[in-house]
Amino acid sequence: MKLLFLGTWEIIVIVLVVLLLFGGKKIPELMRGMGKGVKSFKDGMNGIEDPKPQERESSEKKKSEDGI
Repeated sequence: MKLLFLGTWEIIVIVLVVLLLFGGKKIPELMRGMGKGVKSFKDGMNGIEDPKPQERESSEKKKSEDGI
């Protein structure tokens, strides 16, 4: 589990390497894209866990009509 803990110098080196690879102008675009991806993932997970009330009611009504 020691791999998960990064020291100050390791973080500085990682940031410098990212700056060298992508440049200062590209990083905000990358972060924006990552943020949208994370938001989309969270929205998808919330949609799976908490179906819309209309969908719940219609599925319950359908089950009662089917006699299940």
